[in-house]
Amino acid sequence: MKIKGKKFLVVGLGKTGVSATRFILAQGGKVTITDSRTRMELAESIKLLGDLKVEMDLGKHNPKLFTQNDVIVLSPGVPGNIEGLSEARAAGIPIVNDIEIATHFIKAPIIAVTGTNGKTTTTTLIGEMLRNEGKKVFVGGNIGVSALDMLINGETPDAVVLEVSSFQLESMENFKPSIVVLTNLEPDHLDRYPTGVESYYAAKQRILKNADKSTTLILNLDNERSLQWAEQFPGKVLHFTKRDPMTISPQLAEKFKGAYLRRPKVVLKGFEKGNGEEIIEMILCKLPGDHNRENVMAAALAARAFGATKTSIQKTIDFFKGVPHRLEFLRKKDNVAFYNDSKATNVASVLRSLSSFNAPVILIMGGRDKDQDFTPLMELVKKRVKNLILVGEAKEKINRILGDFSETFLVGTFEEAVLIGFQKSRNGDIVLLAPGCASYDMFRNYEERGDYFKKMVSQL
Repeated sequence: MKIKGKKFLVVGLGKTGVSATRFILAQGGKVTITDSRTRMELAESIKLLGDLKVEMDLGKHNPKLFTQNDVIVLSPGVPGNIEGLSEARAAGIPIVNDIEIATHFIKAPIIAVTGTNGKTTTTTLIGEMLRNEGKKVFVGGNIGVSALDMLINGETPDAVVLEVSSFQLESMENFKPSIVVLTNLEPDHLDRYPTGVESYYAAKQRILKNADKSTTLILNLDNERSLQWAEQFPGKVLHFTKRDPMTISPQLAEKFKGAYLRRPKVVLKGFEKGNGEEIIEMILCKLPGDHNRENVMAAALAARAFGATKTSIQKTIDFFKGVPHRLEFLRKKDNVAFYNDSKATNVASVLRSLSSFNAPVILIMGGRDKDQDFTPLMELVKKRVKNLILVGEAKEKINRILGDFSETFLVGTFEEAVLIGFQKSRNGDIVLLAPGCASYDMFRNYEERGDYFKKMVSQL
């Protein structure tokens, strides 16, 4: 990709927009920034740009700008249907994102992780497994650090591990990872994909656009929708599953390559000569729930496929403490355990969170709805949830669907939700924040929501 002398329109000045602007300018390009937020709202981002020479058009998106530049760089949080983009597409102007730009400059092999849930934990685990193998690793993407930052800083890693969202994949054309991990596929972001869940799945599958026989694909054998990706895939496919392949079918067990649970252990099969097995101990693993067993298996397969040894994988599992806001244990107060799963922004992730506990759960849900169907939660709420505390824009909708299956409270503030949760708790209970919704009605992002929950809990 030629950057020098070209005019770039950076749409959205969050972390990604700042990184894209800095990189393009360093490569000799010219940058105009547009954002619907005001200069005051963007003060922190603008400060990060220092005295770099850029033009800014803030507080709105001027459609004329979109056809006055050579390339448009779309930040992942910006919808792909905002005014101006259709005119740019009609004019043949390329619309890219930070990872697409970075692809042209990254020399190290890329391991890409996508899926509906578990992406960040899996991505982080892979990075740690490779570091324990002695590799220099860059971990970034949708996890919060742009791949362009690595290039700006002059890093030369042995491997680049990237979490990739459907939003980022929408504008990918040349992205070609060596290893692709699909954690799972569940309905999500239907507010972003109004034509239906199929368009969301199609965006995810763009990660395979440039796959060939040298590409390794790692899939969840227990997630039916994921298995369709293996059809006509030109490269190597590895599977992970919570089931013993022999219980599925003897034919599958004989040719199975991947990872499975032989409780309480994980078995890697197909990496030793003669399709032999390697045993990974899970007794020291600090990540609760079967969904985290899936994340561990997916990460172990990616690391092993890249060349990491069983020793490095085992060391990582033994010492890894988890990722903030993903079923994060906070503290015990009067023998009540508090968990922060602010990243549980969809129904499938709430199901996984609730399934991780056998004790009675006081569940805090709510936020901005993403046009989701909450009915799949009914049985588990009836079985596991002692009290349901609802807050935010979606509380009335959730109450209509789930309110009859638990003692339910609708509250106006996040503080009330935490206080009522603690007041209703008893010895041995779990207080769990698993919102099942986006955070934008009350917070800037799920991290801010999770941090606020942690603060409230620490003050009890």
